Amino acid sequence: MTFSIAGRCARTGMLGAVVTTSSMAVGGRCAYASANVGAVLTQHRTDPRLGPKMLARLREGMAPADIISGFEKTEPGLGWRQLALIDAKGQAAFFNGGNIYSICKGRVGGDCVAVGNILRNTDVVDAMVQSFEANEAQPLAERLMRAIEAGDAAGGELKQIKSAGLVVAHQESFPFVDLRVDLSPRPLQDLRFLWELYQPTAEEYVGRAVNPDGAPRAL
Repeated sequence: MTFSIAGRCARTGMLGAVVTTSSMAVGGRCAYASANVGAVLTQHRTDPRLGPKMLARLREGMAPADIISGFEKTEPGLGWRQLALIDAKGQAAFFNGGNIYSICKGRVGGDCVAVGNILRNTDVVDAMVQSFEANEAQPLAERLMRAIEAGDAAGGELKQIKSAGLVVAHQESFPFVDLRVDLSPRPLQDLRFLWELYQPTAEEYVGRAVNPDGAPRAL
């Protein structure tokens, strides 16, 4: 009951993911990103432990496809899971567990990977990838937002979505963007509102953190 996309910006090196679902608080459970490492997604009977595990394997230099192959041997219950990951080089992979009984799909695109389950149709995943690839000139967070909005317009999931999350990592150990809508009748519209409000100040928040002496005095 979730659809999502993880991506990389080849110009800036930013990595990030966006996700939405029909249960609450999806941003805190499913999407993870780390600067110069990768972005990952874990969903469908979600095991949040797999997000940090995937990032740890990427940090060790493992390829996304090899991480998934390893998990198939070591992670119990993986047949219920859906995973996606992309590394700092743009290599990507996904996994659809054999126990997922609903319409589900994964697709690797240019600098992105999209997955979804309990979907109205498989066009949802294709629409996310196509949108991401078509908006290369946009900042990564905007590309991700447009992609998930395209997935929603293509049909979305069978149930009413209720929460959404957007995370982007850049150069620092903390996220460049980390926005969440935990419970709403229109989570993607609310996430769009938050992103457009946050976007003009994103660089300023980073500057305040790494160079507080040089930051403008607050009015």
